[in-house]
Amino acid sequence: MTGRLAGIARHAVPKGPMAVIDTAIVTLEGGIEGDCRGRVKPGGRGRRQVTLIERADWDAALAEIDHDIPWQERRANLLVEDFDLPHIPGTRLRIGPVLLQITMECDPCHRMDAIADGLRAALTPDWRGGVCTRVIEGGTISIGDNIRIEES
Repeated sequence: MTGRLAGIARHAVPKGPMAVIDTAIVTLEGGIEGDCRGRVKPGGRGRRQVTLIERADWDAALAEIDHDIPWQERRANLLVEDFDLPHIPGTRLRIGPVLLQITMECDPCHRMDAIADGLRAALTPDWRGGVCTRVIEGGTISIGDNIRIEES
């Protein structure tokens, strides 16, 4: 089963605006280059280096609250389509040359309700808010790259 990378976004400072980009360098030390959340802190485990959300889940949440909001407002780094993100920590995902490992569910925070009433609740069921990952192998990714589960 393969899907496609449909979007890449990053934010340089906490709570800063999300910049949508076409290509990104992904590193073990910093996640998506230029994204403030990807840096592994000293003694940290890097559990939230890169976040992913499915286009179908984002669209379903928006339909539930009857809004049209750009995907990057979710504040996820990567948007994937035609792919079901596994709900199993430890699963490895290959996007082009980059290898990511799912660490946990990406729970929607209170900031989602500041964007639209009910958005946090609409993103809560069945891991709709996406997944958090750590970088296992870095490289350069671009919109259109395939995404698949990497068997270990």
